[in-house]
Amino acid sequence: MNKLSAKRGLKVIGITLLIYAVLVAPHEGEFWPFSIYPMFSQAGNPWTRAMVLDVTDQPADEIWEMHALEDRTADAVPVGRYGVDQIDFSNFVSKTENWTEQRRNALITMFGADEIQDQQWMVSKVKGELVGQDSVAIRIVPFIKITADDTELNPNLPESDYFRGAQ
Repeated sequence: MNKLSAKRGLKVIGITLLIYAVLVAPHEGEFWPFSIYPMFSQAGNPWTRAMVLDVTDQPADEIWEMHALEDRTADAVPVGRYGVDQIDFSNFVSKTENWTEQRRNALITMFGADEIQDQQWMVSKVKGELVGQDSVAIRIVPFIKITADDTELNPNLPESDYFRGAQ
């Protein structure tokens, strides 16, 4: 009876591993307990997203200053209104390592120069991190100012924030 139980146990383990491989492997871990979604796998880790602020009426010497989210003085630009998906936009901004002229101009193209017109928009990185046991600090880092026909990098940030690796 022991050999039969051992065979049956190995068969159950084999079937379980096969089901796991079929469900999880082709989905890059997108199966809940093994999910790559940050809410499951990266809780408590620092994060970065992107936000666009309308800095058209802001004093020129203040638009490049980093500040806390609650101290934001410029209005947020609702990117969805311009046909830009917020998640895709955040991924583009936070994951681009080399901000070549082509990459910077892609920001203008996303929204459309006709939509920006004579406004000045600040593409900002919004960075959050856990502070203590129960608080989150969120700061806005001005990153790239865009107009209908030009882009400008934040002069207060090091070049390494815009170019990492080969260009």
